[in-house]
Amino acid sequence: MSKRADRLQPAADQAKQRSEDAVLKLAEQQQRLAKAERQLMELRGYRQEYASPPSVGGLTATALMNRQQFVERIDRAIEQQAVEIERQRRLLDQMRGLWRDAHAREAALDNVIDRYREQDRKAEERREQNDIDERMQYRRPAR
Repeated sequence: MSKRADRLQPAADQAKQRSEDAVLKLAEQQQRLAKAERQLMELRGYRQEYASPPSVGGLTATALMNRQQFVERIDRAIEQQAVEIERQRRLLDQMRGLWRDAHAREAALDNVIDRYREQDRKAEERREQNDIDERMQYRRPAR
């Protein structure tokens, strides 16, 4: 490996670690968003269940009022959960951007190292060819 590639390898290793860390954070954020969305669906299900009138018998005025207040609390929880989902989506976008940046840096460093290695390989081939040419030049012709 070339000295230039050797010098860059620690930076490439660090970039790879950052990219791996970023992808883990991205996955965690995706899970948090999915959980928040599931909670919203549950709240909407509860609301639908409690908002519909009771199927059997009537309710007392107090029970009806309690039921209405409960539905209103569910409505507020739905609104809060919708806000939370938007917050989680913004965080997911941020995590996606951080991962994209980390991945791009990792790829760029890998490309530079690969290019240095390829240059070194070609230089070594040229040196070997020059050595062969030089030996052939001083070789005595066969009679």
